[in-house]
Amino acid sequence: MAEFNDKVAIVTGGALGMGSITAYEFAKSGASVVVADIDSSAGEQRVARMRDNGLSALFLQTDVSVAADCERAVASAVAEFGGVDVLFNNAGIQPPDSYLNVEDTSEETWDKITGVNLKGHFLMSKYAIPEMRKRGGGMIINNASVQGLQSQPLVPAYAASKGGALSLTRQMALDYAPERIRVLAICPGTIDTEMVRTVASQEGGDIDQTLVRYGAGHPIGRIGQGEDIAALVLFLASDAASFMTGSHVVIDGGLMALGAWAGGAGGSGTDG
Repeated sequence: MAEFNDKVAIVTGGALGMGSITAYEFAKSGASVVVADIDSSAGEQRVARMRDNGLSALFLQTDVSVAADCERAVASAVAEFGGVDVLFNNAGIQPPDSYLNVEDTSEETWDKITGVNLKGHFLMSKYAIPEMRKRGGGMIINNASVQGLQSQPLVPAYAASKGGALSLTRQMALDYAPERIRVLAICPGTIDTEMVRTVASQEGGDIDQTLVRYGAGHPIGRIGQGEDIAALVLFLASDAASFMTGSHVVIDGGLMALGAWAGGAGGSGTDG
């Protein structure tokens, strides 16, 4: 595939999980990729493997909740590769100790989660859009969640951040459609990532068996993989989706169609 030849993509949270796989697939499809992640060890390793395979990639340690880091990530993409065409706002957190109701959620926890999951989308977009404008257009894909549409108990900050990401997606799409900058969101269900495995580990027992149990609650019979997310993101970023903006795509193995999806997923509706 050469769909993204001469394109530059930034993937936040690109060191691990679905972001890592998506970053690799963008590069394999011809893009120069900036992997922006707070985890420098995992990020450097990921980019080294990409480069070993002849792919064009750069790692930047980035805290997406910090404006200076986001501005630097975009500036580095421009300096290294010449511009920005695609932004995948993928970085997201749901700390294991954050499963609390509103009363028990600290202000620090609220700010930490919304800072990464929502403010990070805003900041990265803020600095990337002017560079997309210079290229005559671009694509922003925000990683939201089925929890932006429905919710499970004890995730107030996470659910609010994902609902906000969907609303921000619609709003930005309206502002920037005349400049050929499209904005879309994806709503993953349970995906096999480090974050989901952390949740599964708290149940005790074999993690892989727990993930199989989660999968059994999905109409499609399994949880998602990073490759599923990457395939969707690359499609949305491609010219094949050129008439799409301002909407979201659910990728959840049928959970939202099933209803009562958090219980149907074995108690975990966490995306990763």
